[in-house]
Amino acid sequence: MAQTGTGEYRYELIRDFCKLPPGQTFGLVSRVAADEQDRTYVFQRKDPPVVVFDRAGKYLGAWGSGEVTDPHGLKIVGHTVYTTDRSDSVAKSFSLDGKVKLALGTAGQHSDTGKVTNWLVERAAGPFNHPTEMLPHPNGDIYITDGYRNARVHRFSADGKLKASWGAPGSAPGQFHLPHSIALDDTGNLLVADRSNRRIQFFTPDGDYLGEWTGMGGPNDISRGKDGNYYIAEQEADGNPAHCTVRAPDGTVLAKLESRHVHGIGVDSRGDIYAGLTQDRSVDKFVRVA
Repeated sequence: MAQTGTGEYRYELIRDFCKLPPGQTFGLVSRVAADEQDRTYVFQRKDPPVVVFDRAGKYLGAWGSGEVTDPHGLKIVGHTVYTTDRSDSVAKSFSLDGKVKLALGTAGQHSDTGKVTNWLVERAAGPFNHPTEMLPHPNGDIYITDGYRNARVHRFSADGKLKASWGAPGSAPGQFHLPHSIALDDTGNLLVADRSNRRIQFFTPDGDYLGEWTGMGGPNDISRGKDGNYYIAEQEADGNPAHCTVRAPDGTVLAKLESRHVHGIGVDSRGDIYAGLTQDRSVDKFVRVA
């Protein structure tokens, strides 16, 4: 099998890795993530929205029918699955078997951000208007990027009370043009994928701007592996294809893996990468061999 990647980060690509039961097909795949047992959770725009596979790609089950209208963001931390429902403007967390633990927002109610042109809003507002990602923090709070029709990061207490928001439309430091995903570093700082600005911005837990990474296609998703590296789903840009990119904690690019159009990216405990494909409605796996 042909290999891709460079140096110590080489992979073998397995296309269409996750196998559904006979006669079933995926809807549009927005996100993919692995839990602590290396089971793969695929977030699809179809009922049931969450489909679970073992590490070999064997179907284990599915859940969530009727709970998510427009699946977008999905992250797994410990025994909880954190999701966003884009068009309903709701963020929900679930147990690993699909029981709702927390729901934020009211389905169909959107904050007023004015006119939206190419995902750039007229003004920022409170939660939510088409949120993109939900992630808990070691400080006990929950952070949510609110991106498709807003330009903010919201901070909630663990029981769902809004504590703070930051961000405004634009391209200056601390501004956003479609904040699309979120991750954390070892110190608890936030990495926010600012997709249409083609950068990842860094913030303290209180929202103070720290810096940014550039030189990428629009980042659709960012996940952190157990190795401490960041795995980024990059859009096509400047005539280049989409990529799954591995960056060290200091931002050094360790590998760039050419991919089909990738919207979600997950990584398991062994460093294998799972690419959630919207256009191709499937999941590709990059198996690490070095």
